[in-house]
Amino acid sequence: MTITQRFLLGSAALALLLATLLGAYGTHGLRDSLSAAAWDSYATAVQYQFYHGLGLIGTTLVAQRYPASKLIALAGWLLLTGMVLFCGSIYATTFGAPAGVGSMAPIGGLAFMLGWLSLGVGVATIR
Repeated sequence: MTITQRFLLGSAALALLLATLLGAYGTHGLRDSLSAAAWDSYATAVQYQFYHGLGLIGTTLVAQRYPASKLIALAGWLLLTGMVLFCGSIYATTFGAPAGVGSMAPIGGLAFMLGWLSLGVGVATIR
């Protein structure tokens, strides 16, 4: 396993740990202090972080199996970038960051989509 793959797997584990912590904190300590819209955004960020953290594990394992595929390797980085930008910007605005920080969420969402596309095309083009 390469250093990059170990980094991505470690990042996925950390992302899943944080999603668990933030989900529990949100449910037990934050929910009642947020508006319904803010809670929905926060809960969406937690869900997307879980899904894409698991996806990052899978993508990294596929990349380990097919190390020559640049697209598969890129997919992992795009999923990680998406988690930081999409989920991170929602968490930041929930905890008081300026609303402009939330403008990073669509860029993170695009990174998620490109990550899944990169994985799909990468797998489809394996020889």
